[in-house]
Parts: sequence; structure tokens; C-alpha cells
Amino acid sequence: MARTSSSSAWALAIYCHGTFLLLPRSTGCSNWATPPAQPRGRTLGAQTSWVVVHVRVLTSLTIILAIFVVITALVKVDTSSWTHGFFAVTIVCMVILSSASTIFSSSIYGMTGSFPMRNSQALISGGAMGGTVSAVASLVDLAASSDVRDSALAFFLTATVFLVLCLGLYLLLSRLEYSRYYMRPVLAAHVFSGEEELPQDSPSPPLVASRSSDSHTPPLRPILKKTASLGFCVTYVFFISSLIYPAVCTNIESLHKGSGSLWTTKFFVPLTTFLLYNFADLCGRQLTAWIQVPGPNSMVLPGLVLLRTCLIPLFVLCNYQPRIHLKTVLFQSDVYPALLNSLLGLSNGYLSTLALLYGPKIVPRELAEATGVVMSFYMCLGLTLGSACSTLLVHLI
Repeated sequence: MARTSSSSAWALAIYCHGTFLLLPRSTGCSNWATPPAQPRGRTLGAQTSWVVVHVRVLTSLTIILAIFVVITALVKVDTSSWTHGFFAVTIVCMVILSSASTIFSSSIYGMTGSFPMRNSQALISGGAMGGTVSAVASLVDLAASSDVRDSALAFFLTATVFLVLCLGLYLLLSRLEYSRYYMRPVLAAHVFSGEEELPQDSPSPPLVASRSSDSHTPPLRPILKKTASLGFCVTYVFFISSLIYPAVCTNIESLHKGSGSLWTTKFFVPLTTFLLYNFADLCGRQLTAWIQVPGPNSMVLPGLVLLRTCLIPLFVLCNYQPRIHLKTVLFQSDVYPALLNSLLGLSNGYLSTLALLYGPKIVPRELAEATGVVMSFYMCLGLTLGSACSTLLVHLI
């Protein structure tokens, strides 16, 4: 519910920065009498919309940074005397961190919806890059570190440094001429007549915002209708991925675990699950920079997304342990989990990135920001549903 409200509020902010433009000229006697006031009103409304985005991003980043500072400070604190209080502090921090992260990611996805597709692709690939770096760091930590507290401190300090860097780079973003051009205010959607030229970056006819529409209602209905197929693709891709990874993947053991080798015990899951999945996910997202097929209106895209359902029984038939209800282990080799994790990550990265990129590009530019937020909501929805259902899947094995 919180994520839905966040997305709706953001879409409302995008819409309302120029709602008075949708009003008929007969609604106010001053519309014709004072024409210079209208451009000022448009500029003020648009600037207000940008200020809202700017504040949301900076505020959420600052909150995330503050939470990580608190967690980092608690790493070396002996909490054995106040375990219940420490648990409560941890839960509160996680709730605040999750909420701030949702606001931040939704705002960023919405903002980059107005940028060219290559910039949105780079943003999405950055998430997979973070996962790959984390997986490599985890392997290095397992090989070199012996103190859990020192490892935790190193990880949290690294995250804090990157958050400070992210905050500084975002402040720099608004100073770049390139970014200012695409972040410039865009007027609200208007009624297109048949004689008007369509925007060059819109591959389909623009959505129509009726002049009689309620100025307090965001144009969510036409956005949801236009992005229904792509939204399903995003939701289902992340549903399948979070259903399998990490709940099922991390419990698949090596068939040679009894040999005592470090590669089949200590490093098997970090290598075959975390590293391979995240690296394949990164490769899949990066592929969309050069290959963008199928297109946004093709039925092949939903078909490929649905085809990923076959990965569920394939993972279940690997050496998942412990097994209570399903005793059969069909794949008698450690190669299969590695291949399946790579396929899961590659398909997740490629198909989800395509759908996320197409969403803001099939609507007029004035609705691109709101559409970007809607697409990020679909992503959160898929992750939430998949994570919730993964518990049931584990109990069924």
C-alpha cells in the first residue's frame, strides 16, 4: 500500500504542475485580459514540479545515508545486554531504509523517463553492476577475512562512501547542460487534433488528456492502459526471478559436498548463485544497449516472459536440500545449477530492461516521468509477490 501511495503521489505531482492549462479559457475572465501572467504560471508550476523531484531525491538519499551511518556505528557495539532493543532498532532502520529506497528509485526512474533510452539503459545496468561488485566482494571476503565484524564494518563503510559519492554526483547533475536540457519543464498533456504533428520520440499516438478532466486526478488510467502489457512483463519477470532467487538457489548444494573441497562447500553458493546470477543479469541488461528486440508492441515479449516459468521446475529438480516432499534429483551434475542461474540472470536482465525502457517511450514526453514511476511500481510489485510466494515454494519441495 505504501508503494502504491508513493507512486500515485508522484504521478499526481507530475500531472499537477500544469493542470490549469487544461481548463477552458472561459473559466476565468483574466485569461484573456492578462496574457503575460499565463507563461509565468506555467513556469512556476513546472518549477514546483522539479523542486518536488529534487527534494524527494535528496531527502531520500540523505535518509538512506543517515541509516547506514547508524548501522555502521552499531557494528562494533556490544549489543548482548540489549538484544531486544537492538532488534527493534534494526527493524525500524530497515523499514525506513526500504521506504526511502522506494521513494528514491521511483523518483530516479521517473526523472530518467524523459532522457534518451541509452541513459535509462545505463541507469538500469548500474543496478546489476552493484550486484556484481557485491558478489565479487563477498567472494574476496570469504577468502581473505576471518572476523565477521571487520567484514561487516568494511561493507557498511563502503556503502556509506558510495552513498556520499552518489549524493555529490546528483548535485552535479543539475549543473550539466546535457541533463538540464532533458530535465527542463514539460507542459501538461493537451488534446491533439488530427492536423498536429506528433512528437518525434513517440512511436504511437499521444495519450489524450481531456480538457474536462478533473485537475486533482493524475492521468493514471491512460498510462496504465497504455503500459498494461509492458507492466505485466515487468511484474512477471521479477516475480519469477525473486521466486527462485535467492530462496531456492541458495539451498542448492554441490553433489560433491562430501569431498570437503572449498569449491564444493564454502564457495559453491557464492560462486554459482550470487556471482553468476548477477554477472549474467548485468550482461542481459547491457545487451539492450545494442539489441532491442522484440519491440514494445510485439506479442513475442510477453511470450518470452511467460516461458521463464519453466525455470521453476528445473531449479526444483536440482540438488536442493533439504527435500521433504519431492525426493527426486534429476540433474546429477553441478554444471546444471550454474547454467540455470546464468539463464535466470540473463533473461531477467534482458527482458526486464526492455520492458522498463519501452514504458516511458510509448507515451508523450509530458507523461514520461509519471510512466517511469508506474514502471518502477510494477517492478516493486513483482519483487514483493515473488518474495512472498518463494516461502510457499520452499515448503512444497
